[in-house]
Amino acid sequence: QVQLQESGGGSVQPGGSLRLACAASPFSLNSYCMGWFRQAPGREREGVAHIDDVGTITYADSVKGRFALSHDSAKNKLYLQMNSLKPEDTAMYFCAAERIMYGGGCPRPPLVDPGKNVMGQGTQVTVSS
Repeated sequence: QVQLQESGGGSVQPGGSLRLACAASPFSLNSYCMGWFRQAPGREREGVAHIDDVGTITYADSVKGRFALSHDSAKNKLYLQMNSLKPEDTAMYFCAAERIMYGGGCPRPPLVDPGKNVMGQGTQVTVSS
């Protein structure tokens, strides 16, 4: 099981930016479908961005054009660049990793919650003036 550690959260004003990072060990992220999820108080966890085994990236409609997912294979890290942040982006953000299936493909469609057991502990993002 890959271990995930998120970082980069914080408090910003509306319109600001943050860059979240997800460090993985001990396995290479190249063997995993990866995603970012978030959960605001009193709300269900929701998918934010996802990258599959062939590099296709999917974004939730609410973040399209503002957020960008990327990864650094050399550092074994996943990133989420968040620009033009809004108060409704306030949430705990988690990265998730599921091993690519034998023969290729991800175990579930993009942005579908894979469960907390394949996520890190999260990093808090707060957007307020």
